[in-house]
Amino acid sequence: MERKLAVEVKGLEKTFKIPTEKRNTLIEYLRNPLDATRTKKFRALKNINLKVNEGENLAILGNNGSGKSTLLKVLAGIYQPDKGTVSIHGVLVPFLELGVGFHPELTAYENIFLNGIILGMTKEFIKKKFDEIVDFAEIREFLNLPLKNFSSGMQVRLAFSIAFMSSADIYVLDEVFAVGDIHFQQKCRAVFAKLKAEGKTFIFVSHAPDLVESFCDRAILIEDGEIIKEGKPKEVLAYYSRS
Repeated sequence: MERKLAVEVKGLEKTFKIPTEKRNTLIEYLRNPLDATRTKKFRALKNINLKVNEGENLAILGNNGSGKSTLLKVLAGIYQPDKGTVSIHGVLVPFLELGVGFHPELTAYENIFLNGIILGMTKEFIKKKFDEIVDFAEIREFLNLPLKNFSSGMQVRLAFSIAFMSSADIYVLDEVFAVGDIHFQQKCRAVFAKLKAEGKTFIFVSHAPDLVESFCDRAILIEDGEIIKEGKPKEVLAYYSRS
């Protein structure tokens, strides 16, 4: 039986305008308030065509600046494409900029509800999952502490713990397996192994070859905004290491 599509991308293009001059002071702006800042175009994604089936785990490989994160953000709806189409079949949850929406002056307790609602959860659902979130993040004794007093690692643990409670069909992740310490990374891998066994779809960027090879069904390699290689993870990793 042919597997259903989870994600389909056709002819995707994304271009950014990059300033080519600096105006560092207010005086510089006041001298020439009507002058438009000079820019140049940067094509971050070029004619991307991609299909991901339900239950498939796809790794996106490539050097820094190759277009990997831009592609994930387009899939997540954070960026709109300039050309082409993106079709998402199911509920997609992005694990990209974990902790967006956190308020540093509010307590961890308050931020759990704030961030959960931003991610589309109801207050009742958050209450139901509250203890699970807190225990997974290992922050119970710090619940009444303002988030500004948390270490970066504690904030990421909390953000991850809230996000993975979201009910989704498709998970889009950017180096999320690198968060926290070794103990927390192992917990994260266990969570996603469970979700994989349940038939969830994963699309993620990772620089960990062992993870890509053991967790993924397929991999693509992006260079200068284009897919230059696609296939089994081991084959794509070998090609990537030689390029």
